[in-house]
Amino acid sequence: MITLLSRLLIPDCQNTDHPEVRRRYGVLSGAVGIFLNLILFAAKLTAGILARSVSILADAFNNLSDAASSVMTLIGFRLAGRRPDANHPFGHGRIEYITGLIVSISILLMGFELAKTSISRILHPEASVYSAAAASVLVFSILVKFYMFLYNRSLSVKIDSVALKSTAIDSLSDCVSTSVVLVCLVLSHKFGLHLDSWCGLAVSLFILNAGLQSLVETASPLVGKAPDPELIAAITERVLATPGILDMHDLLVHDYGPGHTIVSLHAEVPSTLSLLKAHEIIDKLESALDHEFGVLSVIHIDPVDVSDREANVLRGKLLVLMQSIHPEAGLHDLRILRGDTTPVVSFDALIPYSLDESDEQIIEKLTGLIAEQTGGYGSIIRIDRF
Repeated sequence: MITLLSRLLIPDCQNTDHPEVRRRYGVLSGAVGIFLNLILFAAKLTAGILARSVSILADAFNNLSDAASSVMTLIGFRLAGRRPDANHPFGHGRIEYITGLIVSISILLMGFELAKTSISRILHPEASVYSAAAASVLVFSILVKFYMFLYNRSLSVKIDSVALKSTAIDSLSDCVSTSVVLVCLVLSHKFGLHLDSWCGLAVSLFILNAGLQSLVETASPLVGKAPDPELIAAITERVLATPGILDMHDLLVHDYGPGHTIVSLHAEVPSTLSLLKAHEIIDKLESALDHEFGVLSVIHIDPVDVSDREANVLRGKLLVLMQSIHPEAGLHDLRILRGDTTPVVSFDALIPYSLDESDEQIIEKLTGLIAEQTGGYGSIIRIDRF
């Protein structure tokens, strides 16, 4: 159904990199989610009242909260698709992450309320009534929720959406929790067991776990998670393949929401290049990164004096020193500053976050080693963690 609707309602539906197409997919997912969840809520509410089942009623209100979450998803995609303005020059894409966060919190709240109600019914038990109609409603709900999981997961991959991924996780958790309710309803009827309240408690714990996982997933982009290693590798490969560029460093990726990524990096070029030629190379590279990866790039030029033999030899020695500190350590931006006094070695030391030593301890250690290797050269060392 969702594929047919997307073809009917979304022009150029295959062009998922376009912001407007992404927004329309998000709106479509939210609208379908609202419609299906309201149907399930009405059906389960009726079945839960007839069967006097706290677990079915809890499941019904869980679907109502899902409808509210779909409303949030719909609103989020509409707001995230707004154009940049003076107050938000990088767009509104992070609103999608915020709506995903709200969906996750609503999952946790629903799980908490369900746990509280179930514990109350465990302490004050009431017999439930088996109904074939109620069982049929639960089977129907499981099928619908599994379908919602499949289409939300598919769309989340297609348009790379954290919000839809959270919705997919929520749909799968509903599918499992409703299955547990159905099993308990059948067992209670067949063997006369009072499992309804315990079933509700088990469902609540499952929902709480799903909500917590979704919360971590959606909060991560907001607090600044590490960029995709594949994107880093691809950009690095593309930059180093550019004629005229010797090396690169200080690659940073700033995520302002899906489709709103800014990349900054330093590109090393021979100092023999004219400023105009170096600018031409960088200008073409920035355009290529935008076209190939859909990112806005800002590239700083670092001129390297390839004819400075002393600096080249020293670079090799320093690299050995760096790797004695940590196998993954490295350096860049090496310069020998020669004035009227003692020469000074200036460079950035690449240090992994896994190394526990403080920046001050590392600088002190490197300063001593450099003085030994160079016969008393001074040093200016900047720590660059990665």
